[in-house]
Amino acid sequence: MEPQHLRDLYDLQLRREARPDGPGCRVERVGPVVRQAGPAHAWNGVLWSGLDEPAADAAIAAQIDHYRTAGVSFEWKLYAHDTPADLGERLRAAGFTPEDPETLMAAEAADLPGEVPLPEGVELRAVTDEAGVRQVVEVHDRAFGTDSSHIGRQLLDRLAADPDTVTAVVALADDEPVSAARLELYPGTDFAGLWGGGTVEGWRGRGLYRALVAHRARIAAARGHRYVQVDAADTSRPILLRLGFLPLTTTTPYVYAV
Repeated sequence: MEPQHLRDLYDLQLRREARPDGPGCRVERVGPVVRQAGPAHAWNGVLWSGLDEPAADAAIAAQIDHYRTAGVSFEWKLYAHDTPADLGERLRAAGFTPEDPETLMAAEAADLPGEVPLPEGVELRAVTDEAGVRQVVEVHDRAFGTDSSHIGRQLLDRLAADPDTVTAVVALADDEPVSAARLELYPGTDFAGLWGGGTVEGWRGRGLYRALVAHRARIAAARGHRYVQVDAADTSRPILLRLGFLPLTTTTPYVYAV
């Protein structure tokens, strides 16, 4: 794998040619901006932009007007190679708040470990119904210390309307959910996305994150996706490097609260 080629392929397939990621969502192309709009609990934001310095501030203002009119907060997903070079500074000046940067990483799905041993007494269970979704939300709430109810709503929507584009798994220890993650499948592309891998305190450092990566990579390969990609936090980046993932660029969510 060559990082520049993978980054260019990712930009093309998942950003410039993005498709809606849930029911009620739509992808709109307005000049040099590709954005998603949908219900308040969905992900709303800018996926890609090809801006130059003279057009940047007007394009930023136009996106703010669009989402403010819709009455929803949104995210501008900025990548380190996006232009102009000072786009992050312009977003902050316009009222956006940057969150923690992450590393975009990718790997050949078929080259990842086929199976990682689970701790004794732990089993993986596919999430197929509302009860399973509640377990995913419970894990995320405990692991990340945030309200993850919107993730539960998004997952329920997709499982009901388009189950071939998402799969989720929860790790249970004596029926207690201790780790969870989901896989988003992008039909017609080379990529599948690893999202939400979280493990509750007390179960970290025991291989659950690696096991969930391997589990989802097997599904992605079986569904015909060559690569799996992940927006990696600093805590997961070293694990993914050891598994064979390549860093492609960094990405920072810039959030505008309406």
